Amino acid sequence: MDPAVDGDKLILVGRIGAAHGIRGEVRIQSFTEDPMALAAYGPLSTNRPGLTVTVLAARTNTNVLVARLAGVSDRTAAERLNGVELYVARSVLPPPDDEDDFYHTDLIGLRARLPDGTEIGEVLAVPNFGAGDLIEVRDRETGDTFLYPFSRAVVPEIRIAEGYLTIVPPIEAEPGEEEPD
Repeated sequence: MDPAVDGDKLILVGRIGAAHGIRGEVRIQSFTEDPMALAAYGPLSTNRPGLTVTVLAARTNTNVLVARLAGVSDRTAAERLNGVELYVARSVLPPPDDEDDFYHTDLIGLRARLPDGTEIGEVLAVPNFGAGDLIEVRDRETGDTFLYPFSRAVVPEIRIAEGYLTIVPPIEAEPGEEEPD
């Protein structure tokens, strides 16, 4: 289930990590194209009930954002925020630049179908376990879930307005067969 505030879907935009220094700064893993955009979104919702976070100042440092947050002035307070997820309302995010761009959350709930139009399920998630994005589809009849590589070859067509995407399942080698080069 996707979190929402006032009926607007919330998008995970970052996760607070370790404290940085002794003055209350935190490291944030940003999930936005431009990590500095986190500071521009205003107060961020979190996965902790009643907690909102406002970025007062931020700078990039290697592969993380180092931020000073409102109300956090020492290392102890910063350490208590480790693992807090940061969310922004979908309506706050800018629209995609072109029709081939979208937010992963826009895919959740789309019908997944084969090129011949046969419906095979519904998109549950777009996970990434480190080797690239996947698309998770749940078969509506059996409840089974399947993971497909999220590439143009496997997902050649995405029609958000029409409520579906097309999946071309990759061909798997039978046991004992060699993979094609």
